[in-house]
Amino acid sequence: MSPTDPDNPQSWLAQKKIYASAVATAFAFAVAFGITSLTVGVQGVMTEFNVSMTVAILGLSLNLLGISFAPIITPHLSERFGRSPVYLGSLPIFALFILGAGYSKSFGSLAVCRFFAGLFGGPCLVLIEGTFADVWSAHMTVTYYSFLSLASYVGAGCAPIVLGYVVPAESWRWTQFVTLMIAFAVYLLGIGVPETYPREILRARARRLGQNIKLAKAESGVTLAEMAQTTVFTPLAMAVTEPVVIMITFYLCLNFAVLFQWFIAVPAVLNLVYQFSLHQAGLAFIAAVVGAVSSTFTSSLIERFTNRMNGCANMATMAPLEYRVVPSIMGSLGMVASLFWIGFTAKPTVSHFVPIIGTGVYVWSSMSILTGLVSYIFDAYPAKGTLSALTLMASARILCAGALPLVIIQMIMGLQGKWAYSVFGFIAIAMIGVPFVLFQFGARLRSRSRHSGSMMSDGKHTMSHQVDQEMQMGNTGGSH
Repeated sequence: MSPTDPDNPQSWLAQKKIYASAVATAFAFAVAFGITSLTVGVQGVMTEFNVSMTVAILGLSLNLLGISFAPIITPHLSERFGRSPVYLGSLPIFALFILGAGYSKSFGSLAVCRFFAGLFGGPCLVLIEGTFADVWSAHMTVTYYSFLSLASYVGAGCAPIVLGYVVPAESWRWTQFVTLMIAFAVYLLGIGVPETYPREILRARARRLGQNIKLAKAESGVTLAEMAQTTVFTPLAMAVTEPVVIMITFYLCLNFAVLFQWFIAVPAVLNLVYQFSLHQAGLAFIAAVVGAVSSTFTSSLIERFTNRMNGCANMATMAPLEYRVVPSIMGSLGMVASLFWIGFTAKPTVSHFVPIIGTGVYVWSSMSILTGLVSYIFDAYPAKGTLSALTLMASARILCAGALPLVIIQMIMGLQGKWAYSVFGFIAIAMIGVPFVLFQFGARLRSRSRHSGSMMSDGKHTMSHQVDQEMQMGNTGGSH
């Protein structure tokens, strides 16, 4: 679409852009809230269904397993139906399975409902990336990605804060009922959400005017074979052939694995070491929310500074791509510090505020790393290569996020907290070099990729090329 086309989402009035972004944020918040909601009711699930803690935590892990399919399938749904129908179609089905989880009479039923809630809610966590890319200029990719990431981080962090008060007064089932209420409220907010996907806007306009329109072939593929190639086989190939993608994927897997284990470890450790109640442990996650908000603020400031430093204060050009990883450089240092900080201070002789603040620092680091690295990949390859890379990174980190919580308590009990988190700290030290390597050698590494085509440049990118690429992508794989 032409930048001057009044139907182009980037040409909309500010209030319309903000509304579309707010709806996408609210939908992602609701699904993210649902992911971690059940962690507040783990003890209740154990008692009612007579299962071990590891089995009870499967309610979290299976939900994340369902979400891991979203980056694979959502781009194809979005290409065929647009973004709005997928938002408005997936959230009600998510809500139905959340309702089923709340009324489950057996653990098997709970596990199945949680998995399918993740499967059908996952597109809301993926679509937000596409919506923000449709509406906001690529000149501010780091800023808008930090804001869309905030929806998932704050949604996940708010669940234990809110439900820490609800569950002791009711039962674990209210973890699902409160999630259902939130989903219903955000659905009402989103009923009038406008379509933002440029290809669907053009198709709808042509239908309305009775015209025929011929668009370029969708980058996500048209046939089943092409779709599978883009979001299954090429991502798997990139996992073993693309140095840039391999480094970032490993780093984000560590990032998310540690991030989600906090929802199991923090309540357990605070109860064991400081005798915290459930609602007191929930309040500890305020530090995580503050960390996420702080990351949005710092990442946005960094982007403004690097744009000005490179003479790109206007919207005509962008700074060299490698400057997008600067938030990740800062976050990588914070991650290492926070892991050792938490591991060696969570003990009765140290105030509980010290390790709690450490978790806030970790969340700030985690989101800064995610924002910098994913923003970098957004434009590291032509559209098809970018979509494949993002699909791999999203699915892999979500799977890791579901795996580590299953064993974290055993690690803490077996190694003691300081050595359990030291293990992660030493791995994080090994990964510190990733953003530094990308900043220094990223352009050279990408230029050698068979997925790069002829788009590589060490200089500034023009905005017209960037907008064209975003509009061809259909969608990107993403978070939560």
